[in-house]
Amino acid sequence: MPEITGLREVSKSAVLVELDGESWRKIPLTAAARSGLSVGKRLEREDLRLLGREIRRAEALNKATRMLARRPLSRALLEDRLDKKGVAPVAREEAIEALEQAQYLNDRSYALDRALSLAERGYGNAAVRYILEQERVGSELIEEAVGSLDPELGRAQTIARTIPDRKRLLGRLARRGFSAETIEGLAGYEKGSA
Repeated sequence: MPEITGLREVSKSAVLVELDGESWRKIPLTAAARSGLSVGKRLEREDLRLLGREIRRAEALNKATRMLARRPLSRALLEDRLDKKGVAPVAREEAIEALEQAQYLNDRSYALDRALSLAERGYGNAAVRYILEQERVGSELIEEAVGSLDPELGRAQTIARTIPDRKRLLGRLARRGFSAETIEGLAGYEKGSA
């Protein structure tokens, strides 16, 4: 059985493991710690299996964290992206659970923030629902997120102030997922304010 003769820090997040006086492998610091590596320890088969699992877990967590640093994602989208990157199911699930426990991944917050962002960019409720469905957010969270938005008619009125051409305005509202009721209500609002 090989013996660990050195653990040398090579970065803030990695160590170089030396076996029997020879450089063996650079591994994530968390994997070394979680698998109980220490100088003088002899690596048995079970130790190597545990180390392999911990390395896969650390790599999955690293990939997931980098993906979320670029832009927020729903749990389902993150699972899909990790799957496409070849992350093993067990490591993927452990990484996602760790991120959820740390509140770095939260579908409720994601849905609320995403719905607000879409509404601020001029989307109606139907479009917000559709986009969140495509991002595989749960239906209850979608309804909560859409329910948290300012009334659709008020958002349409804000857009109407920036687009004086009625035909262009109605086309934009329809393309952006505003309901027929909102568009009709806006027409009534414009007549009343004329």
